[in-house]
Amino acid sequence: MRGVFRWSVGLALAGLVAFVAGGAMSAQDKSSAKPVKVGDRAPSFEGVDENGKTWRSEDHVGKKVVVLYFYPADFTGGCTKQACGYRDDVEKLAGKGVEVVGVSGDTPKTHLMFKQYHKLPFTLLADEKGTIAKTFGVPVGKGGQSPAIDATGQKVAMERPVTIQRFTVVIDKAGKVAAVDQVKDAGGDPKRIADVVKNIESK
Repeated sequence: MRGVFRWSVGLALAGLVAFVAGGAMSAQDKSSAKPVKVGDRAPSFEGVDENGKTWRSEDHVGKKVVVLYFYPADFTGGCTKQACGYRDDVEKLAGKGVEVVGVSGDTPKTHLMFKQYHKLPFTLLADEKGTIAKTFGVPVGKGGQSPAIDATGQKVAMERPVTIQRFTVVIDKAGKVAAVDQVKDAGGDPKRIADVVKNIESK
């Protein structure tokens, strides 16, 4: 009987150790994503756009300069200024072979409302688990609500699964990271990135 008891206790302890080790590994996995650096080859990624369609980096990176801007939430003050700034400058950027892509933790449905309301002429990717952000080492936090406006002009509260910090990554035509910055001035980011693109062209 004692042998059975000892065996059971040993098995339980082994299970506990495995559980703790597994938890430690999970925590390590979550923190293992390191920020990309200038000169690094951009990691491949894919996401779902505002229409629910899959967007793959391999179809865009290497063909154009890709401006990938991560932002916290649709319809909020700073994020709206940033998006509208890119909207107003997108023709100039597109003329230089630049594609702008916005990424946040909002759902495709919220993205569609945001894009339609502000007439945004570029793709918005719904990074609902923060997978794309983590791939680039961009910090991801808890979700919340985005104060959206639907097609009828009614204000609605939309759930946002995660909240991503504001970073902008520029990937050159060679598929390498040309710039990666945490953005402090949301409204000024589009003009700053236009200067980054000029520097890329001059090299």
